[in-house]
Amino acid sequence: MPELPEVETVRRGLQPVMEGARITKVEQRRADLRFPFPAGFSDRLNGRYITALARRAKYLLVHLDDGAVLISHLGMSGSFRIEEGGVSARPGAFQHPRSKEERHDHVVFHLERRETGLARVIYNDPRRFGFMALAEAADLQSHPLLAGLGVEPTGNALDGALLAGLLAGKRAPLKAALMDQRVVAGLGNIYVCEALWRAGLSPRRTAASLAGTGGRATERSKRLAEAIRIVINEAVAAGGSSLRDYVQADGSLGYFQHRFNVYDRAGEPCRKEGCSGIIRRIVQGGRSTFHCPVCQR
Repeated sequence: MPELPEVETVRRGLQPVMEGARITKVEQRRADLRFPFPAGFSDRLNGRYITALARRAKYLLVHLDDGAVLISHLGMSGSFRIEEGGVSARPGAFQHPRSKEERHDHVVFHLERRETGLARVIYNDPRRFGFMALAEAADLQSHPLLAGLGVEPTGNALDGALLAGLLAGKRAPLKAALMDQRVVAGLGNIYVCEALWRAGLSPRRTAASLAGTGGRATERSKRLAEAIRIVINEAVAAGGSSLRDYVQADGSLGYFQHRFNVYDRAGEPCRKEGCSGIIRRIVQGGRSTFHCPVCQR
């Protein structure tokens, strides 16, 4: 499933094409994806101007001129494709074949732009685990999909003190706590593994062990907060990680996977300088966890 860096990369790829454009027509080619489309979905979007593209956790947020917001989640295999003249608008340096079978093109946004003319943005989802919903901008933070989401890991708000306070009293393993979207929004399996390695922390230790008395910051919580921010920022800059179905909105391939230090490297030597450990794979909560048992404590 695409994680925060992949979704942010998609947002940045769509932004120059969609922001400021008028939606002249929406082709809704089926009644549902993971969930049914909202009633009157196409009619509510037709004729609207797109004022901004945003992201919250793993959700894309398309703000419209009438105060409505289209909330989109990519699910397991969902992707957006930009087409101008029948070809990708910006193919990029790392080209990867996209599913263009019409039966998987479930939603087509026809756009009209003042300076650059017409374009189409196509949502393709072979597995149909993605979904789209509509909300009002004024009620966005209380929407069931967004209410209760934790802090974003991309800004300065996430520091050692905040992280310690969020983890205080939690007896769950550290990795499981970080995967809880109510703690840090948008973190997923890949980047939690990478951040824990960078911070030198075992995924098995209890989450509460990162907090001092009264939930105060510790050296461990500071290291981890910094590691999370660095890993996420590097992944966004690299265009995300192209695993299985994931490619960017312009069809190009993300390449952060070439920088993995632990993820999917079971049996290989640890890359930390001076460490003699071998990366190990364990299963936590039904998900693969990759870590170094020597330098991650």
